[in-house]
Amino acid sequence: MGREIYYSHAITEALAEELRRDERVLLIGEDIARYGGAFKITEGFLDEFGPERVIDAPISENSFVGVAIGAALTGMRPVVEIMFMDFIALAMDQLVNHAAKFRYMYGEQASVPLVVRCPAGAGRGYGPSHSQSLERWFVATPGLKVAAPATARDAKGMLKAAIRDDNPVIFIESKLLYGRRGEVPEEDYVVPLGAARVVQDGTDVVIVAYSRMVEEALKAGRALAESSVSAEVVDLRSLSPLDMDTVTASVEKCGRAVVVEEGHLTGGVGAEVSARIMERCFDFLEAPIRRVAALDVPVPASVVLERAATPDWEDIGRAAVEIVQQY
Repeated sequence: MGREIYYSHAITEALAEELRRDERVLLIGEDIARYGGAFKITEGFLDEFGPERVIDAPISENSFVGVAIGAALTGMRPVVEIMFMDFIALAMDQLVNHAAKFRYMYGEQASVPLVVRCPAGAGRGYGPSHSQSLERWFVATPGLKVAAPATARDAKGMLKAAIRDDNPVIFIESKLLYGRRGEVPEEDYVVPLGAARVVQDGTDVVIVAYSRMVEEALKAGRALAESSVSAEVVDLRSLSPLDMDTVTASVEKCGRAVVVEEGHLTGGVGAEVSARIMERCFDFLEAPIRRVAALDVPVPASVVLERAATPDWEDIGRAAVEIVQQY
């Protein structure tokens, strides 16, 4: 077994290695230089790489995301940190109307090799404006890639792949995963965007999840096994592009599907994945697809209410048991 490091340290390693590998890579964000970032991802970077490559931005997401897009258009490979994903709403015009569209508008004349890192999700009692999972906005935007790794190994490999990609990538990091440890190779490697993986084999029901919900899906799978229900778990890893071939193969094998996300139910990623499963696997389904997601309310600040409003392994397990027993 190789070394184990924290998810957050895997992100740090990916950034440092890419900064050393390619002089075009630079970092922009609030408090990322002197302070080292709100989650200390870039601690020490200012000393090693200097203020021209590790740039403290003013509190104006629209402005510094725009600067990063301009830098990308001129050949740099900027990595932006949005302190909390909630604040990305301030930069929506830059991302949706500019970064996502330039390559379509100008063809080979323009590319936007931009990565926007977004610490996201609930679980810390930060309240409704610091706890959201907003990936569904960007999955619905042609021209943007969306990555949501669930493990330290994938976090490092997918971030390196994102930085080397010539397209804009929204890179989602669950805040609760920062403290999780996982096996991460020491050698240089990338994990391609757009490739899901089966993390647990099963025969009765497939649980499709991503980011922190993969951990909850695996917990549910262990609990289901005690009730003689065999659950397959698929980690989407990338939300755009979606690897529906992997999902389809699992659904055709199991005949039942539970689709899980931490974001809100209505209009969520799960709705899109469920619709595609119906289109591809209708003849193989033995039960209606079940979605498990957050309630359609702002994320509460109360830890008790937050826990009630967001999905966990028990919610996933109940959904799986219902469709296995009823159909």
